[in-house]
Amino acid sequence: MKVLITGGAGFIGSHLSEKLIEQGDDVICVDNLNDYYSPETKKENISACLKSKKFRLHKEDILNLPAMDRVFDEHKPEKVVHMASRVGVRPSLKEPALYADVNIKGTVHILELARKYKIRNIVFASSSSVYGGNKKIPFSEEDKTDKPISPYGASKKAAELLCHSYHSLYGTSISCLRFFTVYGERGRPDMAPYKFTKLISEGKEIEVYGNGRTKRDYTYIKDIIQGVAAALEKDLGYEVINLGNSSTIELQHLISLIEKETGKKAKIKYSPMQAGDVPETYAEISKAKRLLGFTPKTKIEAGIKKLVEWYNDKHPDTRIQ
Repeated sequence: MKVLITGGAGFIGSHLSEKLIEQGDDVICVDNLNDYYSPETKKENISACLKSKKFRLHKEDILNLPAMDRVFDEHKPEKVVHMASRVGVRPSLKEPALYADVNIKGTVHILELARKYKIRNIVFASSSSVYGGNKKIPFSEEDKTDKPISPYGASKKAAELLCHSYHSLYGTSISCLRFFTVYGERGRPDMAPYKFTKLISEGKEIEVYGNGRTKRDYTYIKDIIQGVAAALEKDLGYEVINLGNSSTIELQHLISLIEKETGKKAKIKYSPMQAGDVPETYAEISKAKRLLGFTPKTKIEAGIKKLVEWYNDKHPDTRIQ
């Protein structure tokens, strides 16, 4: 396959790029290397990919339609994985217009180019944030998602609806994958597993919102990649599919696991719950199992161990000797 990945230098995108290259596929990575977190970190994410003749990097912004058109015209990809977006619930409260621009308008650009170049299969990276304050546990794809509680969640829901309209109009196969709190090696620095690993390792204070009893469906990166790769192989029409570990972990337990693996005690500052946060996320994944053969295998204990081992390799000065 020749696969174009937007946001391909990010956490999930870089792991997917490696997976596809290993399979023998050609990968066209489009990433604007923005400063949401260090561009150097993103370059490091794809350092191994850049050594492969099957990998091409284009530093472009999905909002620049003429530039994106040139990339599509040059490479004529067969399939697209659209991961480029502004991410995070709390930052979206501060810059809602930017989130609407990138996540909605940017998605329209990708869908339009897919239509123009007759691409038949798109995988779109959505989010569990579309469920908002859903009180029904676990979250099912059949649940109503018309009341997101953050601009980020609303932008992802809007993008899902746009995907549906393009499928209806042009017959494009589009799988919208709702990711649940992905973590692991090269994880996003703003997310709790990586951020807490870093701060605890450095002996610095961590900030916990609420009482530490919030729950998340933490999903290990390699399990997520298995689901994304499977979706790329399928022609499903239009589907919305949860990708999660289908188990919930309290934040306090996550912290205890990081303490165990780093050998250091967390210094915790408790703060009020933040606007846009939800008390629990939990994925119902029977649909993913049925359509994608998705079977997450990594327990949180093993996943955190791998994350801390990776972090220690990158930062040997913080390791307990």
